[in-house]
Amino acid sequence: MAVKKLRPITPGQRFRIAPAFDEITKASPEKSLIRPLKKSGGRNNRGKMTMRYLGGGHKKRYREIDFKREKHGVPAVVKAIEYDPNRSARIALLYYKDGAKSYIIAPEGLKVGMEIMSGEDVAPDLGNSLPLSKIPLGTIIHNIELRPGAGAAIARSAGAYAQLLAREGKYATIKTPAGEMRMVLTRCYATIGSVGNSDHMNVRLGKAGRKRWLGRRPRVRGVVMNPVDHPMGGGEGRASGGHPRSRKGLYAKGYKTRNKKKYSNRLIIGKK
Repeated sequence: MAVKKLRPITPGQRFRIAPAFDEITKASPEKSLIRPLKKSGGRNNRGKMTMRYLGGGHKKRYREIDFKREKHGVPAVVKAIEYDPNRSARIALLYYKDGAKSYIIAPEGLKVGMEIMSGEDVAPDLGNSLPLSKIPLGTIIHNIELRPGAGAAIARSAGAYAQLLAREGKYATIKTPAGEMRMVLTRCYATIGSVGNSDHMNVRLGKAGRKRWLGRRPRVRGVVMNPVDHPMGGGEGRASGGHPRSRKGLYAKGYKTRNKKKYSNRLIIGKK
């Protein structure tokens, strides 16, 4: 994927860096794989706002993504690469030999007409899904499960990838996109390659209205609020606001929020 800089014929295009959509081959989604997506506006089931700055935006339909890849040993052909408004990555439409259809996250380099599979005995080729025990060391992977059969949880967004570094006993060591070294059961499945649409990080919206189309409302800094609204608000003139903290009073810089007794702490080796 590439990005394009537009000619500044309007103020909103002056700083716009837009995705090129070169890899998209199909405009409309597969009807059997979509469902309605209701907007919450940041409100919970009692109508209370629990997430600020959400609301509005273009209507969307959810594309049901197959994160489990449970059709082992059944070849699938890539029929189309599509845009998904619910995620930063592109998605690929698969037609299986037995007639089934599904969407997957499209890896970098996946083309229409390619054949991919999942299972224990498949080759470690681009787009194939297989257990960590069968993947060669040093391979770039994405869509990694944390629990066997639970579905992919790590490295699912545009341009993300992890690397399989080592295996010992029933655990494999991977380096996650955050640089964390983590142990995962070798029975967990992962997909070969990195997630496509890696230029997503270079996109610039260009104007506030485009952010509103995505369902994001204007965000107000805590330091310009009143003391009743935020711990950093108030003061005469342009006060600094004191130590950065959240609206609930939790420190925003350097304060550790992870539970010291979390079950997965023993699986995290550290950062590299």
